[in-house]
Amino acid sequence: MSTYCFAQIPTKTETVSVNGKNIYYEVYGKGKPLFLLHGYTASLKSWHPYVDDYIDNYEVYLIDLNGHGKSDTFTETLSIKTVAEDLNALILYLKLEKIKAIGFSYGGDVLYQLSLINPYLIESMVTIGSLGSWNIKDYPEVEKGFTYDKIEQFSWIRDAHRNEDQIIALFEQFKNYSTRLSDDELKRIKHDVLIVSGDDDSGVPLEEVARARRHLQKSDLWILPNVPHGAHEGINKKEFIRVSKAFLSKK
Repeated sequence: MSTYCFAQIPTKTETVSVNGKNIYYEVYGKGKPLFLLHGYTASLKSWHPYVDDYIDNYEVYLIDLNGHGKSDTFTETLSIKTVAEDLNALILYLKLEKIKAIGFSYGGDVLYQLSLINPYLIESMVTIGSLGSWNIKDYPEVEKGFTYDKIEQFSWIRDAHRNEDQIIALFEQFKNYSTRLSDDELKRIKHDVLIVSGDDDSGVPLEEVARARRHLQKSDLWILPNVPHGAHEGINKKEFIRVSKAFLSKK
């Protein structure tokens, strides 16, 4: 069990209504905007241990994406594109013209969609365990195993969310998790992308890695050996911070 204690005080917290939904965010530090986006069933709290590592260089934005954390509970069918549209509306509200971003899993899928919705917004981004294309129906064992009646196996979930209704909605919507980038859509993404993947991440098949690399106009690839889905976590955190900061600082 982690004993990490998060001591940073945000410079700003706010809940904003965009597209008829309430989205909560926190801001830390000063500098160019850097968005850190969490995975499915997590919340912005999952990025708290990383804030100290980025605030010397960036104004860090942590977002509770649709359905998660202090943002509104899902009331409609999960759509990664809709989540990205709502995030884009939040960024327009914040009057940010350019951002850098890191997204884990669900957060990475949202960033790929955001790249298409607002092509000139993102200067560079890092995606972890995500290539912008993933369908739960391709992973029946995951769909079968990730259900509310097994919630005790997923210790982080209750700490991340406001109430049980929100958690139940997340589990129910997981069956609708489907997103796909065509070859042409990948080609339309013109900013720098660093793809980070563990070679034991069964949800990121190598053929999809190869397809993304083939069609993204500017991409780097970092595959970590003997590492599962959360390639930025645990013993890899320090090196991830080093590599991600070096990548994002490129002109």
